[in-house]
Amino acid sequence: MLENIVQEKPARLPKARRTQAFGYELLLDLYDCKKGACDDLALCYQFLDEIVPYLGMEKQSPPSIFFTDASRFPDKAGLSGWVPLVESSIVIHTLSVKDYISVDIYCCKEFDIDKAKEFTSKFFAPGRMDGQYVLRGLDYYK
Repeated sequence: MLENIVQEKPARLPKARRTQAFGYELLLDLYDCKKGACDDLALCYQFLDEIVPYLGMEKQSPPSIFFTDASRFPDKAGLSGWVPLVESSIVIHTLSVKDYISVDIYCCKEFDIDKAKEFTSKFFAPGRMDGQYVLRGLDYYK
């Protein structure tokens, strides 16, 4: 349902709503990121590796990150990576041709949305960042 998506800055949800969700998902779209960030394997790996403890989450393994074959898929050139969490996962996709990065933080416990946005912004210096916050599994505990 659309009512489960919060597009404005949702610092905290009402307590009654918090206890109903199975998962909390922050979707970030970063436009006009700093030059070179979308192709910087070390930077994107570092982002995935460091955001986990910064948000108080637990890694199940180190991040995995891959280049997309730019000669076969020129419109998809960039990186894709993820880090599996005990609580779920964090995923990043970059598109070099547009200096665009998408980040998906999904966790089965609440996390600080503002901290996640600030951390992401410091790494990639986007000209613009849009976000959506989604409550997942609202009927899981019924």
